[in-house]
Amino acid sequence: MPMFQSVFRTTAGALALAMTCLAHAGPTLDNVKKRGYVLCGVSTGIQGFSAPDSKGNWQGLDVDLCRAIAATVFNDASKFRLSPLTTQARFTALQSGEVDVLTRNVTPTLARDTTLGLLSVAVNYYDSQGVMVAAKLGVKTLKELDGATICVQPGTVTELALADWFRGKSLHFKPVVIDKYDEVVRAFSAGRCDAFTSDKSQLAASRTTLENPDSYVILDENIAKSPLGPMVRQGDENWLNVVRWTFYASLEAEEFGLTSANVDSQLKSANPNVQRILGVTPGMGRNLGVDDKWAYSVIKQVGNYGESYERNLGQASAMKLPRALNAPVSYTHLRAHETEAD
Repeated sequence: MPMFQSVFRTTAGALALAMTCLAHAGPTLDNVKKRGYVLCGVSTGIQGFSAPDSKGNWQGLDVDLCRAIAATVFNDASKFRLSPLTTQARFTALQSGEVDVLTRNVTPTLARDTTLGLLSVAVNYYDSQGVMVAAKLGVKTLKELDGATICVQPGTVTELALADWFRGKSLHFKPVVIDKYDEVVRAFSAGRCDAFTSDKSQLAASRTTLENPDSYVILDENIAKSPLGPMVRQGDENWLNVVRWTFYASLEAEEFGLTSANVDSQLKSANPNVQRILGVTPGMGRNLGVDDKWAYSVIKQVGNYGESYERNLGQASAMKLPRALNAPVSYTHLRAHETEAD
């Protein structure tokens, strides 16, 4: 299933309007500019998404999105601050204005978009429930775990999805139910169960903490899928657009082969789509209330989505997660004119 379908387009009339006047900035963007930095709510420490490195510097896919938003607003990706938030505190922090945006892992749901006064912006990562086994077992597929013992946390969606999957295949397993996640990991590494189920991102992070990580394999199959992405407050469409199109710009950059290493040379590109994305053709920043070079700043200082994924979650990271559900698709390009077919 394709992960992203972004549309960078503008009508001729809208582009002309953008050339003559600035769109009205919303209160969040005004407050961010006045403060001088973006406040992002992130997870309290999930490797690959938002966690401090050995020097205490926070790194991860969600941190990169925060940096990209700062680059859009200030042309400076360093103008951000992070607020690590627990699952219980995340929505209250956004509702109260303690943070400007949640860039931590949040699953968009109808209930959240209609009852909390908040809005999901986009999906920037598809996680999925998977299973990890010791490589020495030689297991390649989930069906080979028929009759196996599987470590799982009780009372979770993970436990229900696991049971549903096995029941739907007329297969059986023996659950080893353990309350705390860290204890589940220890039980698995000690050999109390044949397999261990959780979100694949968590499995990959847990694998890095085990002795001889290469001795463990995360099976390719998915038991369930979980879309994750940023969230903002309702009632401020301008800020919603700033966050959304910051993310979309990183997708378009990968589509056009624009990277942090080559973006300067691409300023001379004859491709009109690249000219618009990089602000060589003026007007695209005005409707957002930011500089026309906003997307250039995102790409130059943070990189495209593929660069961010690779260093935080991909083969260049300790996580070594394949793109899989997060693989690129052919995005719809930024255009100056719509056709009748659009």
